[in-house]
Amino acid sequence: MRAFAYLSQGQAGWVEKAPPQATGFDGIIRPLLVSPCTSDVHNVEIGCLAPHRILGHEGLGEIVAVGDQVRDFQVGEIVVVPPVTPDWRTVPSQLGAHQHCAGLITGQKLSNGEDGLLAEYVRIRDLDANAARIPPGVSWEGAVMAADMLNTGLYGAQLADVQPGDTVVVMGVGPVGLMAIAGAKLRGAGRILAIGSRPAGLALAQFYGATDLVNYKEGDVTRQIHLLTHKQGADCCICAGGGPDALGQAVTMVRWGGTVGNVNYFTTQGDLPIPNVRYGFGMGNKTIRGGECPGGRARMEKLLALLQYGRVDPVPLITHRFQGLPQVETAFALMRDKPPELVKTIVSL
Repeated sequence: MRAFAYLSQGQAGWVEKAPPQATGFDGIIRPLLVSPCTSDVHNVEIGCLAPHRILGHEGLGEIVAVGDQVRDFQVGEIVVVPPVTPDWRTVPSQLGAHQHCAGLITGQKLSNGEDGLLAEYVRIRDLDANAARIPPGVSWEGAVMAADMLNTGLYGAQLADVQPGDTVVVMGVGPVGLMAIAGAKLRGAGRILAIGSRPAGLALAQFYGATDLVNYKEGDVTRQIHLLTHKQGADCCICAGGGPDALGQAVTMVRWGGTVGNVNYFTTQGDLPIPNVRYGFGMGNKTIRGGECPGGRARMEKLLALLQYGRVDPVPLITHRFQGLPQVETAFALMRDKPPELVKTIVSL
């Protein structure tokens, strides 16, 4: 089968591989709609994957084969899968860390430890526990955008413990940041201050609920937030973008006793600096939580319910649509190059 894969550090391209086989609890799907992700780009840039690892962890497809232990799904059904499809039978999973079921980030098998979705066929581990049917009224595009973008953005709002009436800072107006804004609104935030500069992202930030737009190109964002919050700081900050200094900026921007929720993927091998004074010398009661979004069937079904009942619509994230497997390369290049009009790409196979 043909697939788009990691070749070497900084290089991705086409490979031929044998189709996967269904055994035990696993299933095989034929991807029908996929969306290359920025984290795929990061993984290629830093060279952290096995050669010829197939990329892609956002998509849906048709089940074409199931293992003999699969009980809840049948061949021919259309399912969406979250990026995190862990082994639910490990001790870390039982302790509540399924994202790290066998070590750091090992729950995200697709495109990391195992082949991903940018291919003609893909194996989904533990199909009954990791796939979800698409409910009536939910579009395929909506389901794919919910799997990772809404999932991760909402998780940022959960990590930040957004409460009704809170003042919330969201760092980044890419697709995850935009869904963090939507997530903060869903959780009842009062004021939402979105930090970014890309016109397409800023316009959608207001659509999803941002009350204030802060452009980091117009001065130090920590100073801007300090003044906009009347020198009090925000109740919480969701870090969904930025470089190695972003976490320290997030800590600076929350009030004493505030909370930072980080879903930003830091690719640096160095440390992440935190300003000790703004951390209160360790005495500021500021909480930092960070992690990869949850996975599994139950999480996916809850995300789809938000779409089914009109709580949020992630489809406007999609700015570029393509048709056919060969166009995966074009979509991937756009996510790498990030032209000003881009938010998210999607490819119908």
